[in-house]
Amino acid sequence: MPSSTPRISLGASGLDISRLVYGVWRLAESADTSVPATLRKIHACLDQGITTFDHADIYGNYACEALFGEALKAEPALAARLQTVTKCGIMLASSKYPERKVKHYDTSAAHIRASVDASLQKLGVEVIDLLLLHRPDPFMDPAETGACLDQLVQSGKVRAVGVSNFQPWDCELLQSAMQTPLASNQIELSLLAQQPFTDGQLAYLQRKQLPPMAWSPLAGGALFGDGAAAQRVRPVLQALASQYGVGLDAVAVAWLLSHPARIVPVLGTNDLGRVQALGDAFKVRIDRETWYQLYSLAAGVEVP
Repeated sequence: MPSSTPRISLGASGLDISRLVYGVWRLAESADTSVPATLRKIHACLDQGITTFDHADIYGNYACEALFGEALKAEPALAARLQTVTKCGIMLASSKYPERKVKHYDTSAAHIRASVDASLQKLGVEVIDLLLLHRPDPFMDPAETGACLDQLVQSGKVRAVGVSNFQPWDCELLQSAMQTPLASNQIELSLLAQQPFTDGQLAYLQRKQLPPMAWSPLAGGALFGDGAAAQRVRPVLQALASQYGVGLDAVAVAWLLSHPARIVPVLGTNDLGRVQALGDAFKVRIDRETWYQLYSLAAGVEVP
């Protein structure tokens, strides 16, 4: 099947990823976590040109990377066809780590290196394509963290590095201590999470020519719930879905894809039918006026 998903380069990092990314954060919640079930999801993505898979060490209470890795072990040739993204830095107060007194962040060199080694082992890959710091760490030593990230790229364990949920000033602080250019910032962004469009986050990334990655692009399902904003946008979403013969989710994702910031949505679902339809977002065309119609309906107010 020809690829329906375009590709995009992440700034000066040189890393090339698919314009849609499959997020595996719910993999351990699936009713079927067997290797064949995971492989069906991976193949459903690859069949439509979605080659990039978004992980984090903590997903599924530290279980999702290993589940994915077991699938790759069953079909080793798959590893060469996909890109792995993973994150580190959040320390959960988990039953797996009873010695931890409280949830906290750790961006020390020792922890980042240990986390990368653990992710490589669990995923069963030779290199992590993109490593992200999961959250800003108020206790971060930028010189130590930046040097560690540089060394990981230089060692070949990691191809590119970036951040997640960082504000522009957090990015600037870390980048000031690094030689390696940051490749992206993964932020919450959707019709119901519009703040980055006006609070400087997207403006910063556009100025740096860094495509942002958007987590929870469907607002965690709230976009299809009973909230006031969801009810306001649903008639327009439904009209466009009917026009293009796609689901409501495809229209919501197309709304993000149409923005000139070159947003890369990260989509996660355990429903195989929905996985197979992720690429439908590219069938939808959102013009400027329609973009603002949805933007204003979600916000509940016209632009000034």
